[in-house]
Amino acid sequence: MTDAPGPTAETDATQSSALMKRLPIIVIGVVAVLGAYFLRDYLTFDGLAENRESLIAFRDANYLLTVLVFIAIYTVVVAFSLPGATIMTLAGGFLFATFPGFLFNVIAATMGATGIFMAARWGFGKQLGAKLEGSEGIVKKIKDGIDENQWSMLFLIRLVPAVPFFLANLIPAFLEVPLRRFVISTFFGIIPGAVVYTSVGAGLGEVFANGETPNLGVIFEPHILLPILGLSVLAVLPIIIKAVRGKKGL
Repeated sequence: MTDAPGPTAETDATQSSALMKRLPIIVIGVVAVLGAYFLRDYLTFDGLAENRESLIAFRDANYLLTVLVFIAIYTVVVAFSLPGATIMTLAGGFLFATFPGFLFNVIAATMGATGIFMAARWGFGKQLGAKLEGSEGIVKKIKDGIDENQWSMLFLIRLVPAVPFFLANLIPAFLEVPLRRFVISTFFGIIPGAVVYTSVGAGLGEVFANGETPNLGVIFEPHILLPILGLSVLAVLPIIIKAVRGKKGL
């Protein structure tokens, strides 16, 4: 008769399962650190400037392949939080113009963001979500508030330029946001910023010719920032209306 597995075996199995679930996000973290060290001199503005002629020539000879390779590289850069996401966005504009360049940028960024979101949610999201759900006091209120206004909050963290992109990928994973909502809010929420930076990239030919560097702070200029803030207000408006109605109902 075979003995039933003891407590030690069950514990080892549980720990092994937990490690396997966290392995993808651990790998992403390790690759991000290595990438920050080894790739910081490659995906740069100077690198783009130095290789611009060969990139244009390759694009002209292999347009579809260039699109596919570009989207694949951009997706990996975002999924592994590698340095150079902004340069990739500029490159998208430089190679493919504002349109369809911004569309390629948004597709790649969304796929990369979804990859890190899935890894984080699989590794930590359910456990952390359960802990937050079982907590009390202010933490539980914050969790409930976000759950009640997920669409608004998801669009808000994408639209506000001050929220780092990698944080906007991780926070929803830890709050058990459904995958469909994450993908939709990411795709549409990053479009305004993507259009701005892609248009900057589309003008790099003149920038290169003049030996200048692009103005990456353009998104904070009033004529661009104010419309984005307006969209942010629209995103948070349902939360405000719900809060006002709640007070009137007291």
